[in-house]
Amino acid sequence: MYCRSRIFATWALVRRTALSEAAQSGIHEGTEAGPMRRKLMKRRSFWAIWCAILLVGGTHLEGQAAPPNLADPLPLDPLVTTGTLDNGLRYYVRVNHRPENRAELRLVVNAGSVLEDDDQLGLAHFVEHMAFNGTERFPRQQLVDYLERIGMRFGADLNAYTSFDETVYMLQVPTDTATVMVKAFEILEDWAHRQLFDSAQIDGERGVVMEEWRLGRGAGARIMDKQFPTLFKNSRYSERLPIGKPSVLESFDHDALKRFYRDWYRPDLMAVIAVGDFDRDAIVQLIKDHFSDWTAATDPRPRTVYPVPDHDKTLVTIATDEEATSSSVSLYYLQPPEDEIDIGGYRKLIVERLYNRMLNQRLFELTQQADPPFLYGSSGQGRLIRSKEVYVLGAGVADGGVTRGLHTLLTEAERVARYGFTASELDRNKIELLRRLERDYAERDKTNSGQYAFEYVDAFLYNEPIPGVALEYELHQRFLPDITLDETNRLAREWLSDRNRVILVSAPEKPGVQVPSEDQMLAVFEEVQRSDLDPYVEIVDDDPFIAELPAAGTIARESELEEIGVTAWQLSNGLRVLLKPTDFKDDQIVFRASSPGGTSLAPDSDFIAASTAATVVAAGGMGRFSLVDLQKKLAGKAVSVNPNVGSFYEGLGGSASPDDVETLFQLVYLLFTEPRRDSTSYLAFRSQVKSVLANRSSSPAAAFQDTLNVTLTQHHFRARPPTNEIYEEMDLDKSFRFYQDRFSDAGDFTFVFVGNVDLEKMKQLVLQYLAPLPSEGREETWRDLGIRPPATKVERIVRRGLEPKSRTSIVFTGPLEFTRQNRYRISSLIQVLQLRLRERLREVLSGTYSVSVAGSTDREPQPSYSIHISFGADPDRLEELTLEVFDEIRNLVDKGPDQADIDKVQEQQRRDRETSIKQNRFWLNQLLAYDRLGLDPRAILTYNALIDELTIADVQSAALEYLPLDNYIRVSLYPEKP
Repeated sequence: MYCRSRIFATWALVRRTALSEAAQSGIHEGTEAGPMRRKLMKRRSFWAIWCAILLVGGTHLEGQAAPPNLADPLPLDPLVTTGTLDNGLRYYVRVNHRPENRAELRLVVNAGSVLEDDDQLGLAHFVEHMAFNGTERFPRQQLVDYLERIGMRFGADLNAYTSFDETVYMLQVPTDTATVMVKAFEILEDWAHRQLFDSAQIDGERGVVMEEWRLGRGAGARIMDKQFPTLFKNSRYSERLPIGKPSVLESFDHDALKRFYRDWYRPDLMAVIAVGDFDRDAIVQLIKDHFSDWTAATDPRPRTVYPVPDHDKTLVTIATDEEATSSSVSLYYLQPPEDEIDIGGYRKLIVERLYNRMLNQRLFELTQQADPPFLYGSSGQGRLIRSKEVYVLGAGVADGGVTRGLHTLLTEAERVARYGFTASELDRNKIELLRRLERDYAERDKTNSGQYAFEYVDAFLYNEPIPGVALEYELHQRFLPDITLDETNRLAREWLSDRNRVILVSAPEKPGVQVPSEDQMLAVFEEVQRSDLDPYVEIVDDDPFIAELPAAGTIARESELEEIGVTAWQLSNGLRVLLKPTDFKDDQIVFRASSPGGTSLAPDSDFIAASTAATVVAAGGMGRFSLVDLQKKLAGKAVSVNPNVGSFYEGLGGSASPDDVETLFQLVYLLFTEPRRDSTSYLAFRSQVKSVLANRSSSPAAAFQDTLNVTLTQHHFRARPPTNEIYEEMDLDKSFRFYQDRFSDAGDFTFVFVGNVDLEKMKQLVLQYLAPLPSEGREETWRDLGIRPPATKVERIVRRGLEPKSRTSIVFTGPLEFTRQNRYRISSLIQVLQLRLRERLREVLSGTYSVSVAGSTDREPQPSYSIHISFGADPDRLEELTLEVFDEIRNLVDKGPDQADIDKVQEQQRRDRETSIKQNRFWLNQLLAYDRLGLDPRAILTYNALIDELTIADVQSAALEYLPLDNYIRVSLYPEKP
């Protein structure tokens, strides 16, 4: 469970922008992008990992063992079996039963783009692509085809990523069939040293990789191009971006690709990881059977760890771009990597996490000011790349606010350096961290196998210890009580060095936006040093959430749905409660509450105020507590509650540990009865909205999405593209009044609770906090606003953007007979079309990196459906590929899908249902949806019957009915200049 946080700020910069643009464009990422995103997210807080270990069977160490020797190494978790084959290949195996009948497999290669020769820029990543394009046992596309036939999905269950320092292949497979596990290890073995590198496949994949490069281009990538040479000055990292260079990708010699594979894909640089619901000994034997005979490399190239040279002065890069939509400033303090495999290093890491948590809380408080110095501020420390760690202070700022943002970041760090944190801050964060440990420990047997798999990836690549929950618990019990303010405070001076310092600034390039000079940025350091600062003063309100408990209500009617384990209560105030106890998670209860109405009941003149009402109220806190006060008061509690107001419904959502479920009910009660009107938090929110929207129109992706939205809604008033002019219609009083009206009558709300629910305990809480909620007896529903898509073919072209990239979205819409069978036919049609378009547009034509087919069926305001096809491409090929999409649709209408397509979709649906039906949030969403539709939720259990009965004719008839080629909306994005 041990893991050092990895900053990966450089890739985060690239991917954050690319993913933001992708989200605006409706992109669903394919092979490599999805895992890279997970990889970035996976560089998680250390505390989110070690939280799993607080309470080990009630063991306490007081008076037991002698204090640990800080120089002792951390031993291996006894639940993990590791070994090294004679050829040098390492393996990690762990039995884990969540999800059931699944295994997470990884092939880890200790080689990435930093090892490329000059004629190989981008080929580490290209090799990864080729792993899916032909191996000895699975030539051409047979590997993907096989995995799809056993119910796995390309992208979700079959994936890979390449970074500067490593390449990781990821595979999830079912374990209920022995032959599947054998095949899975054949795949891993083929990836490792039996790739084919067929010439035709190599040349075909060039187009796919170039489309991935194209997808990532934009303002963020251009800014990165300017910043990387500064951040990684005089190092190979500055010129070895994993995606590579188009000039190389389009023309490299095939042998250069094979040479990278020969040089770096070798057993001494590899590990096989297997975590899942299987027999351990059988898996270890499979590893030995498939990898022991592989001969170790003779005279191998040295696997060099390339440095980023130190420097004594502050390096500054100020990058602007005319398509940039935001401004930011980041201050990097580059550090040497630390060896943390001993107990002393482990303790030091705890101190570092406490420091960052406390400083981040102070930075968050500043964002709640009426005129905040930044939109967000952050403090973090971890590994940047293999040879460097980094401490980062960063902030997103309003236009023209770079200097102010940097000044504030440095001021708060200097305040800590001069005066330190307070005892109450340290105590509260110790409590909070211990509570997180308790929660994760409670789920130690129900942690997803994928989380363990990635931890073992780090154990191999970075020699990070994996000591196991019992020992980690003991060490935290030892260390946390003794960590002092002096230790945390000392880090401010240690980390804020004047050496190895880098300032990276990004901002829009447009008239009126002032960007500071390098000298102005450097002057901020001296200004802060000379400034007079007062100590931080903390105020914590110890009053209870609810001063006087309301009089309890009663249950008017009770019923049970035994087939699905659901209990239903109708309360004395009319409110309905559905409860489903589960054993999927020991420390989780999730809930949603819903009532009809939403913003549809607001007049057009109040629409913006109504649509922002839930956010405005949530930002103000509740009862007598501001949001900052509330966060402090909830320290040590695992609970969250948030209001929401949609188009047709309003409600609440959140979760809690069973130990903190009463606090959840208290917060729900306050959100109904005492929402907090806070003018300061409202002004802070307005400031954030203004900053976010200030440059939104500069984004080609935003222009594309706006055109699509207004076309689909026929320019309805409520579908106006978001601008600062429109959001001038925000109004605190109107928002607050609308919120109060929507939550003034609890009688038409339905609450659904799922998880580790104790029905008797829940009954007492429901009677105490939900039954007394106000009820006016109103009979309400949502209002039809007349928003409809065009009932004819409409095509629009948007010409925006500097990069040679284009994208198109094709949306089919229409009325729907709202039956379960029709909704299932549409979802199956979408899955079939996704399979066929990916194969045709990506694999056969090499024209796109990913194609997305998504859809929805809605009952409100009228029963309808939509199917959305979207993909990006070279502008010169967009029309060609669009014609291929329509041709594929005609094939489905005229001939229907192949039986092989139906078989794949059926197996994927069965496998998805196997895992989803054992998840609390699946049941939460299903129960609420069935309740809204007035359907019998027991039908949830009959879904497999729909799957079993799916036929070619069902999908063919669905294509004919729901993909009319004379009635669709198409919007295409092209660059401004050809």
